[in-house]
Amino acid sequence: MISKNKHYRGNFLLVLMVVFALIALGSTAFIFLKQEKNIGNKIYPNVYLDNQNFGLKSKDEIVDFYKKKSSELKNTTVTVFYTNEPVATYSAQTLGIKYDGKTTAERAYLIGRSTNLPSKYFQKFLSIFNLKRFDFESQIEYDNTELKDFLALSEDKYNLPAKNALFKFEREKVVEFRKESDGLKIKSNQFLPDFDKIVMSFKTEVSNKKVVLNSEVIKPEIKLSDINEYGIEEFIAEGKSDYTHSIPQRVHNLTLAASKFNGVLIPKGKVLSFNDAVGDISSLTGYQPAYVIKEGKTVLGDGGGVCQVSTTLFRAALNAGLPILERNAHAYRVGYYENDSQPGFDATVYGPLVDLKIKNDTQGYILIETEVDTEKNLLYFKLYGKKDSRRVEISKATVYDVVPALPPKYQDDPTLKKGVTKQVDFPAGGAKAFFTYKVYQGEKTTIDDKFYSNFRPWAAVYLVGT
Repeated sequence: MISKNKHYRGNFLLVLMVVFALIALGSTAFIFLKQEKNIGNKIYPNVYLDNQNFGLKSKDEIVDFYKKKSSELKNTTVTVFYTNEPVATYSAQTLGIKYDGKTTAERAYLIGRSTNLPSKYFQKFLSIFNLKRFDFESQIEYDNTELKDFLALSEDKYNLPAKNALFKFEREKVVEFRKESDGLKIKSNQFLPDFDKIVMSFKTEVSNKKVVLNSEVIKPEIKLSDINEYGIEEFIAEGKSDYTHSIPQRVHNLTLAASKFNGVLIPKGKVLSFNDAVGDISSLTGYQPAYVIKEGKTVLGDGGGVCQVSTTLFRAALNAGLPILERNAHAYRVGYYENDSQPGFDATVYGPLVDLKIKNDTQGYILIETEVDTEKNLLYFKLYGKKDSRRVEISKATVYDVVPALPPKYQDDPTLKKGVTKQVDFPAGGAKAFFTYKVYQGEKTTIDDKFYSNFRPWAAVYLVGT
């Protein structure tokens, strides 16, 4: 009898628990559905933006809230300082600094509305029953186009390349020609992130701000104090070219370009880029207009004659037995380069794409000295360093597929008086040419190259005054 009563009592308690569970579940479902109905298209409860509760607010209310906060920024400014001096000031209106209320509202609205069903209802449950707080940070947006323009101008104004020490070989030893100097470089990659942080600080304090444009010192690779480590002991080789018949502007340009190499050191194992060493070629750097070939026409352009310098350096590197990593032939046979040489021993340059690159594979540094003999119209590149056992063989040029020059061309030139005709280019037959270049170290061949040239036929060019 007692066991039956216990059994009935146990069943009764079980039924009672089920009833209470159903009531609780029903109540929960009722509250959940009622809250869902109240929420509608509004933000779910317990959604905070910038530590402020926006539960049961609409997206439009959030957008309006951040529009008001944006209006508080319109009179603020950000001033850029460089070396403790103000160099630029930007207003919030100029940069369009404002809160991105629309994106912030969309992020808040997605709580409880995920496309993933389990995640969606889990978020709804946590939000409605106050089991979790959902926090978001707003973002401030702005247009940094003017900042990028400012950076570009600052780089042009403040960047200063480091200058290596220059040397010359005198009485069988290296002496100072120019002491090295540090360079300066704007930290462009750091500036925009720094500016972004300053703009974001408007969220905690609405006031005028300042940001620092930082720079760093660039150290030169070659220093006077290292002179004894360079291993420069003797003359290695030279290159020579004859620039007879050059106009004065061309002579000026080749002299200026050659001076950029005088005293330059090529470190052991490093590559010398002609374009990097010569730098910018324009009227701003002292070059004069001389005739150059551009798009198939002979025209006046800054730097005509620079290829005389690259050609001479090319010949010096060949005679020294150095690896030539990049060399480009001229499009047609240029008379200057055949004054004292066979066809094909030339090298054209046109920065930044067309370059002459030479590697120093000796056991020490190589010192370059240049000389312009204005009486004999000769340009020299002399290389100093430390000789080794290498032996150089350069063949004579093989010239083939020779074709005659093209008929003369006449180009109108408004800078000449009417009726005046001036010859600025001379006819040249077309041809193909090559020569072999071999370097030996003992019995081992270390370089075995062929340098090809494909010269188009060229016409005499006359400028006619109009």
